[in-house]
Amino acid sequence: MNRKQKRNLIRIIVSAVLMIALKYVPVSGGARFLLYLVPYIIIGYDILIKAFKGIKNRQAFDESLLMAIATLGAIALAVYEDGDYTEAIAVMLFYQVGEWFQSYAVGRSRRNISELMDIRPDYANVEKEDGQLEQVDPDEVEIGTVIVVQPGEKVPIDGIVTEGYTSLNTSALTGESLPREVKPGDEVISGCININGILKLKTTKEFGESTVSKILDLVENASSRKSKSEDFISKFARIYTPAVVVSAIALAVVPPLIQMFAGAGPAWGTWIYRALTFLVISCPCALVISIPLSFFAGIGGASKEGVLVKGSNYLETLSQTKTVVFDKTGTLTKGVFQVTAVHPEKIDENSLLHLTAHVERYSTHPIANSLRAAYPNEADDCSVESVEEIAGHGIRATVNGDVVCAGNSKMMDSIGAQWHPCDHVGTIIHVAINGEYVGHIVISDVEKPNSKEAITQLRKAGVTNIVMLTGDAKNVADKVAESLGLDTVYSELLPADKVTKVEELIANKKSEKERLAFVGDGINDAPVLSRADIGIAMGAIGSDAAIEAADVVLMDDDPLKISKAIKISRKCLGIVHQNIWFAIGVKLICLVLGAVGIANMWLAIFADVGVMIIAILNAIRALFVKNL
Repeated sequence: MNRKQKRNLIRIIVSAVLMIALKYVPVSGGARFLLYLVPYIIIGYDILIKAFKGIKNRQAFDESLLMAIATLGAIALAVYEDGDYTEAIAVMLFYQVGEWFQSYAVGRSRRNISELMDIRPDYANVEKEDGQLEQVDPDEVEIGTVIVVQPGEKVPIDGIVTEGYTSLNTSALTGESLPREVKPGDEVISGCININGILKLKTTKEFGESTVSKILDLVENASSRKSKSEDFISKFARIYTPAVVVSAIALAVVPPLIQMFAGAGPAWGTWIYRALTFLVISCPCALVISIPLSFFAGIGGASKEGVLVKGSNYLETLSQTKTVVFDKTGTLTKGVFQVTAVHPEKIDENSLLHLTAHVERYSTHPIANSLRAAYPNEADDCSVESVEEIAGHGIRATVNGDVVCAGNSKMMDSIGAQWHPCDHVGTIIHVAINGEYVGHIVISDVEKPNSKEAITQLRKAGVTNIVMLTGDAKNVADKVAESLGLDTVYSELLPADKVTKVEELIANKKSEKERLAFVGDGINDAPVLSRADIGIAMGAIGSDAAIEAADVVLMDDDPLKISKAIKISRKCLGIVHQNIWFAIGVKLICLVLGAVGIANMWLAIFADVGVMIIAILNAIRALFVKNL
C-alpha cells in the first residue's frame, strides 16, 4: 500500500467514525449542520475540487460532478427539512471506498509490470586497461565492448560470452523458474540476472536495440492501444453522463410543474430527492473504472507468465482466435540440426561418427556443426590432410592415410560406391572409405519437447484449425505434421508464398468474428506476422524484425505458451463482459426504482459504489493466470 492509499484509508476511517459518532450527539439547527459538515469535507474535498476544475475547464460531465451535485443537493434538503445528513456523507464515503479499491487493484496489477521493469539495468561494468572495473551508463557502451557481469547483477546489454561459466535467472523475461546454464560462445540476452559466476561478454547490440530495451518499450506502450470494449465505454460515458444530468433535472422539475398545473400542491422536495438519488445511481464509475482495469490486469498477469501483449486490442483479438498458423523451423522444431540416426556398415557406429567428424573438421556448414556436436572428441591426434569441399556433393579428406568421402548420393555415384537409401526423413550423409561404402548418418531438425502438447492444448482452448507453413521439402514437412497431429501443412514455400497462404486462410474463415494467429520467429516471418489478424513472435532471442512486427511476444521459445495466452485473453474478456452486463443491468433496475420513488439514497449507494467495488474485485481476477 503506497502513501496516498494509506492517507485515503485514514480519511475514510476518520469520516466514518465521525459520521457514526454524530448520530449520538443531541444537537440541531446550524450547529448540527456545521458538525456534519466536518466529516463531509474530510471525505469529499478532493471530489468537490475535481468537479469545480471540470466546470472551469469545460469538462464538467464526469463522475465527480455527479457526486458533487448529488451530495450537496442532499445536504441542502437536509438543511431545508432539518433532516438526515448521513445520506450525503455516506454517498461520498462509499464512493471514496470504491476509489480506494480501484487504486489498490491498479497497484496490484502494476506490481506485475513493475517486476518486469526491474529488468532495466542501472549500469554496465566496463573493464579498463589496468583491470579495474568502471560503471558506465549502458547507453554509452558501444558494440564490441567487453563488459563484466558479476554475481547478482543484471545483464545490461545483449552479448556473447567470452569468458566464464554461470547460471542465469531468466524468470523476469520468460516466466521460467529454472536457471539457464551458459558457457563461452553462448549468446546472452539483457535482463537476465547472473546467479553465481563472473561473466565477460562481448556486446552485440547497443543498449537501445537490446532485448531489455525492446521489452520495456513494448510494456510501457501497451496501455496506449485500446480495445473495442474500452473505446465503447469511453464513447458511452461521454454521451451517457450529460444525458443523465439532463434526465435528473427533468425528473426534479417536470413532475412538480405537472402537479402545479393540475391544481395539486407541487412536492418539490420529493422529486428533488428522487433526482438526486437518480444521479447517484446513474454514475458510470463501475464501467469506466473496471473495464480498463480488467485489461490492465490481464496484460499484467500475462507478462508475469512471459507473454507480452502489446495492447488490450490484441488481447481482445487473441480471445477470438480459431485458426493458428505455425512456421516450422524454430517454432515447432528447434531449428538446429542434430544427428538423429547412425546406420554403419562394415565399421562400428563410433568409428563412422569419428571419421565423418574429422572430414567436416574445418567446415562452417550447419551440418558440419551437428556432426562435430555428435562426436565432441573430434580434435584428437588423427592426421587430417587434403581437405576438399566439392560443391553440391560433399567433402573429401585424407584421414590417417585413408581417403574418406562424406556427402550425398551424387558423391557416392561419382566415386562408384554402392550406397543404400534410408527410410528416415532428414539430410542423409553417406560415407565411403577408399571408395568402399561404410554407412550413412541422418541429420535432421528435431521437434521441440512441448510441441505435441502445445497442439493438444490449443485444441482444448477452442482452436479448430491448426496449419503449418514451411519452406522445407514435402516429406520433411509431412512427417512433422503427422507427428504433431496438425490439420493442414503447406511445404516448399517462399516467404511471399506464406503471405499468400495466410490471406487465403483469412478469406476462407467461417465467420467474420473468427481470427487467425500466425506464429513465427525468423526475419522472413515479419511480413506474414503483420498480415495475420494477430502475430505471435517466438522467443526473446528471435529476429528483431519478427518481434517488431508481432502483436504478442512469447519470452521463451515454448509453443505451449500460445494456448496459455489464448486462455488468458478469454478469461480477461469474460470478466469484461461480466462487468458490463452486471453494471448496466443493476443500474437500469435501480434507475427505474429511483424514478418511481421506491429506491432511496442507500440503494443508490449500492447501485453506484457497491456495483463498482464488485466489478473491481471481479477485474482483479484477471491477474490470476498461473493455473490456466
